[in-house]
Amino acid sequence: MKAVVFDEGLKLVNDYKKPIPQKGEALVRVTLAGICNTDYEITKGYMGYKGILGHEAIGIVEEINDEDQSLLGKRVVPEISYGCKKPDCPYCAEKLYRHCPDRHTLGIWRKDGVFAEYFTMPLEVLFEVPDNVPDEQAVFVEPLAAACEITEQLHIKPFQKVIVLGDGKLGLITALTLNAQNFDVTLVGKHQNKLDIANAQGVKTKLLNDLKIEKIYDVVVEATGSVSGFETSLALTKPRGVLVLKSTVAASKEFNLAPIVIDEITVLGSRCGQFGPALRLLKSGKIDFSPLISGKYKADDAIAAFEKNKEKDTLKILLEFDK
Repeated sequence: MKAVVFDEGLKLVNDYKKPIPQKGEALVRVTLAGICNTDYEITKGYMGYKGILGHEAIGIVEEINDEDQSLLGKRVVPEISYGCKKPDCPYCAEKLYRHCPDRHTLGIWRKDGVFAEYFTMPLEVLFEVPDNVPDEQAVFVEPLAAACEITEQLHIKPFQKVIVLGDGKLGLITALTLNAQNFDVTLVGKHQNKLDIANAQGVKTKLLNDLKIEKIYDVVVEATGSVSGFETSLALTKPRGVLVLKSTVAASKEFNLAPIVIDEITVLGSRCGQFGPALRLLKSGKIDFSPLISGKYKADDAIAAFEKNKEKDTLKILLEFDK
């Protein structure tokens, strides 16, 4: 089968071995997949992973190795991780597979990804896509679920003020999600064209240069991935407020953490989320991800798609597999 593989370099392979579903697994034919910044980081050595890349996709179930055949022929999206399923694993018991110490993660850790004509995953991490949700929207379910994770971890009161820093994919999707959940949210960034995408869907926006830095926000979401963004986020969080870290900040300089103690700020790490709530939000039609799509490439042009993904103004690049 055709697959995008990272192994001492990024390459398109036309004769990669087609996977065989094990007991309790399904074989999924990929129709559409999305390139994530994590995929790019892996090509630079992140996680030391080698194999098929990709963890954002939608496809059709073609084979199931299980008595339960209910998903056969259905459009599905895969959560990115599955756990050990051992009876004594507290994370698997709560379906928090992403925290299982013996987990497998699509295209990132111990599991071939979705940038291929086929992939396999256990049935418990495959979710049927509602009929009214097109593939181009469903392919965003993984980052959408990550945004929904914030409100799973944190109870945001209706009167509280929320601000999101960063107008890249992560910040945009987070702001659109919080807005769709009826929170008072403002998105801050450096690029008016990206802010306009959120503003068109009812999100309040502000250019960073026009933002007054004051400690008035109950919840601050850091989605820039930069030290300066983290420092600005701290400067916006009111005493006893919550600073949510949605991006990983690789510090290249010292920075002052004293305000966390002085203002008694809660710092909340937030990563992946569950797909059920995200799919319900997609079904509601409250968010339109179409403006975030910067390009759609055939699988044969995957290398060019990765190059396009590196460009500064690019948001989301999709890979289309033959139907």
